[in-house]
Amino acid sequence: MAAIMFSSCNGSKKVNADYDVIPKPQKITLHKGNPFILSQSTKISYTEGNKKLENVANQLSNYIEDATGYKLTTTTSPEDKNVIILDINNSIENKEGYLININPNLIKISGSTENGVFYGAQTLRKSIPAVAQGAAIELASVNIEDAPRFSYRGMHLDVGRHTYSVDSIKRYIDILALHNINNFHWHLTDDQGWRIEIKKYPKLTELGSIRKKTTIGRNSGDFDNKPYGGFFTQEEIKEVIAYADERFINVIPEIDLPGHMLAALHAYPEYGCTGGPYEVSPEFGVFDDVICAGNEDAMVFLENVLEEVIELFPSQYIHIGGDECPKTRWAKCPKCQKLIKELGIKKDSKHSAEEYLQSYVINRMEKFVNSKGRDIIGWDETLEGGLAPNATVMSWRGMGGGIEAAKQKHNVIMTPGGYVYFDHYQSLETDLEPLAIGGYTPLDRVYEFEPVPATLEGDERNYVIGCQANLWTEYIKTFSQVEYMVMPRIAALSEVQWTNPEDKNYDDFLKRLPNLVAIYDRENYNYAKHIYDVRAQYNTDTENGFMIIDLSSLDSTKEIRYTLDGTEPTQSSELYTEPLKINKSIELRACIFYGDKKSRTLSQSINLSKASLKPITLASQPNKGYTFNGAITLNDGMKGNQNYKTGRWLGFAGNDIDATIDMKEETEISKCSFSTLVVKGDWIMGATGATISVSNDGKEFKTVASKKIDILTKDDKDQIYDYTIDFEPVKAKFVKVVINSTPTLPKWHSGAGSPAFIFVDEIAID
Repeated sequence: MAAIMFSSCNGSKKVNADYDVIPKPQKITLHKGNPFILSQSTKISYTEGNKKLENVANQLSNYIEDATGYKLTTTTSPEDKNVIILDINNSIENKEGYLININPNLIKISGSTENGVFYGAQTLRKSIPAVAQGAAIELASVNIEDAPRFSYRGMHLDVGRHTYSVDSIKRYIDILALHNINNFHWHLTDDQGWRIEIKKYPKLTELGSIRKKTTIGRNSGDFDNKPYGGFFTQEEIKEVIAYADERFINVIPEIDLPGHMLAALHAYPEYGCTGGPYEVSPEFGVFDDVICAGNEDAMVFLENVLEEVIELFPSQYIHIGGDECPKTRWAKCPKCQKLIKELGIKKDSKHSAEEYLQSYVINRMEKFVNSKGRDIIGWDETLEGGLAPNATVMSWRGMGGGIEAAKQKHNVIMTPGGYVYFDHYQSLETDLEPLAIGGYTPLDRVYEFEPVPATLEGDERNYVIGCQANLWTEYIKTFSQVEYMVMPRIAALSEVQWTNPEDKNYDDFLKRLPNLVAIYDRENYNYAKHIYDVRAQYNTDTENGFMIIDLSSLDSTKEIRYTLDGTEPTQSSELYTEPLKINKSIELRACIFYGDKKSRTLSQSINLSKASLKPITLASQPNKGYTFNGAITLNDGMKGNQNYKTGRWLGFAGNDIDATIDMKEETEISKCSFSTLVVKGDWIMGATGATISVSNDGKEFKTVASKKIDILTKDDKDQIYDYTIDFEPVKAKFVKVVINSTPTLPKWHSGAGSPAFIFVDEIAID
C-alpha cells in the first residue's frame, strides 16, 4: 500500500512530450536511450545573481504548473540529476538562439543571452501536453538547436478606436510570448481617441480620449449616441512595459502624426490649420483636418509629446505614423504655404509641394527623436517626399514601399495588408463572422507570406529585418474579439517570423497546430475555430463541364457528412469518401461530427447556367492582386458576397471586361446576367453598360443586345448590383460579353480623375 501511494504521489500516470511545436525549431535530433522523466520532484536550476534567468526559471515553473498541476522548485544550487538547468552559453551566435539537450538525467537550456534561454523555455513549455494534471512527463532524449530567422518579430494592437484594460493588454503580451514574438507595437493615438497620458498637455486625455458617440456599422450615418473613452496613465504604461520586459518583449509606442490627429486637435484646436472647432471622430476613416505643419507651436507640441513618450518607453524605436495624411488643409493654409516658400520647397513630377512638406515634418521629428538617442519607424507613406535619413519603414500598402526603402538602404519591417492584417475576415462565411473591416486573410494566406521579396538582391535583402501583423480595432469592441481575430493566425505568423522558409510546410504546420490550440483551450482564449471546419477546394474541369469539390479537415480521422439539397447534414447524411463531381446546380452543406457536437456547416451554392464551367478567355487580365482563379471565376457558378477579396470577384482598373465563352456546341440563348460589387470608398464603381455578341466560329461576332447603365452617384449605396439583359433567342457557339467600367472616378469622389475599379462576378447565360 505504501509503495502504491508513493507511486501515485510521484505521478504514476505518464504522458509523452512532443517536440513538434510552433514555431518549428530549426533542428531537432532525437537520440536513442531512456527519456527524462519530469515530475513534481524535478528542480529548475539557474545561475545565482542572474535576475533575468531567475525570472525565466519562475515562469517555466508556472508554465509547467499550468499543465501538470505541480509547481517545480527553483534553485541556484548545482544539480546533476532530475533537474532543468538554465545557463548562458557564449558560443551560441544568435543572441536569441538556444540549445536544448535532454538526457535521462537532466534538461539543459542554454542561450547566448537570457532571451535565448527564454525561447528555449517556450519550446519546452509547448512540448509538454497542455493538460497533464498530476502526470509525469516523458521527454525523449534530444538535441534542439534553434534561432529565429528575423530579429524583429512584431504584433500590433490599435487602442485608438477601441481600448482595453491593463489586464487585457497583459494577456495580449502573454499571447505574444507564447508565439515567440519580441515586439509589441502599441498604437496609442488616432482620430477616434487619444489613449496615453501626457502630463504637459492634460487636455489630451481630459477631452481627446472621449468621443461623444460611435458609428453603427461601417459609417452608416447612424450612431449609438453613447460616449466612449478611456486612456492609460503613465503609471499603467510603466506597469505594462515591465510586464512585457519580463517576457523579453519590447513595447514600441506609436503617436500617429501629422495625420490622424483629430483627438489631439479637439483638445488643442490652436494646432490645426483652421483653428477648429474639431471633434473626436465618431466615424472611421481618413480626415482632412491634420496638425498644422506651418505652425511652429504645433511642431513644438509634437516634440514635447514625443519627449514624454521617449522618457516613458525604453524602446529604441519610436513609431511616428506618417500614414494617411491628406494635404487638403495644407494646400489652403497661409502658414503652411508660407513655410513652403521659406523652405524653398517646389513641386515636381514625383511629389507635390505639400508632400515635400510632410517630409519636412517627418525629418524634423526624426532629428528630435535621434537627439534623444532613439530611432523612428514610419509607415510607408514616409517615403513620399523623401525618406528621413535614419528611418525604418513599415510597409503596409503591399510590399512596394518596403522594396523601395530597402533599395535606399533603410531597414524595413514588412506588414502588407493582403497577408497580415488581422482585422480582415478569416472565413468566406462572413455572415457568420463578427463584423470586420473587410478583406479576406485566412490562415493559409498568412502562412504563405514571404517577407523578403525575390526582387531584392544581395545586401538589399538584409534590410528586411522582420515582419509583423496588425490589428486595427474599428469594429473590435471587446478583448474577447481581439483574441478571436488574432488566434490562430498569429501561430502562422510566428512561423513566418521564426522558421526558415525552406523548412516551412503548411500541411505539417496544420498537424502541429492542435497541440498549440490545446494551450489556447486551457488558457480560455477565444480563438477562431475555423481550423476544425470542413475545408473545400473547388476545381473546374472546363473540358468536361464539371466542378470538382475536394473536402478535407484538419483531423483526417473524422468523418465528413454532406448534403447537396441545402438541408442541414446529420450523422446519417452521405459520407464523404472522394471528390464530388458536380455538373448541375446544388446547395452543398457539409460538416464534421465530434461525438454529439459538430463543426460549423460549410455552405456553398452552385448555380449553373448554360455558360457555367465552359472555357472562357479574357481580352485583358484583371489587376494584380485580384486575379484569383482567373477567368473561370466569372462562370464557375459561385457568386461572390459583399467582400471583394474573397476570391469570388475579378477586379479591373481602367479596363472594360471583355470575356468570350466557348459554349462547346451551338446553344440557344436569350438572356445574359452579371453582377458588380460597388465599394466607392475603395475606388470600386459600377458598370456603365454591357454588350452581348455571338459567333459560331469565334472570329466574326454579331451584337444581339446592349444596355446602357447610369454612372453611380455619390448617394448610391455600396452593394451588389445585379443586371439582366434579355434578347431574342439566338443559337451560338461563342458568346462575347463586354461590360463597360466607369472610365475614371467622378468629380465628387476624393480620387476624382483616377482610374476606377470594377469588380464583376458570375456571368450567366441562358
